[in-house]
Amino acid sequence: MMQGGPSEDAVAQPAPASGSELRRAPRFTLLVRAAKLIIDGREYLCVLRDASATGVKVRIFHPLPKYLHIALETGSGERYPMELMWLKDDHAGFRFFDEVDIQSLIEDRREQFPRRQIRLRLERPATIHSGSRSWPILVRDISQQGACIETPERLLLRQLVKIDIPGFPQIYAKVCWRQEPRHGLALETSFTMEELALNLMKMHEFPLVTPGPANPPSGSVSPVRAAY
Repeated sequence: MMQGGPSEDAVAQPAPASGSELRRAPRFTLLVRAAKLIIDGREYLCVLRDASATGVKVRIFHPLPKYLHIALETGSGERYPMELMWLKDDHAGFRFFDEVDIQSLIEDRREQFPRRQIRLRLERPATIHSGSRSWPILVRDISQQGACIETPERLLLRQLVKIDIPGFPQIYAKVCWRQEPRHGLALETSFTMEELALNLMKMHEFPLVTPGPANPPSGSVSPVRAAY
């Protein structure tokens, strides 16, 4: 199985400061910390490199799309509206509209699942394939190693399925938990952080089309629709 990219655990250290920087808010270097850019409601993957109470430097994996509003969201769900200050190669600098609690930002507490990889909300219609049957589902979120889906049919634990999300590579996965209608999937091949980021970018550029049932499960079942 492909490794899931660099660890998301943060190592925060004060960043070296020049004379001019000493007049600004203290910065902390975050060697690796996955986070999300919320761009007009869509979620993109990025990596925090350093942060202060007034702004952040992030690594991006693709050009930023045109947008009206942008915010940073950490793995704990905290969201920070901000504005772009500079862009160079695969890094970008942002300034927060309001000063933030830097300790909360760099600690990135995840109370229920402290070591779970960051999940990106999709709410995208997709098609699931199992055996000779196919039917529409809703993909709630995705991470480097898993996904959460809603399906009108109960799936078996450890059942192998294939997922087609428009604009996204085919996903092969096994069911690892269920709380109907939601089911958790463990990907057969995990994504690196860069792969997931690029796939998400391409998916967001793809026209949103709700797939019809190619070969729906037996019984009277209403297709799951995305809530926009």
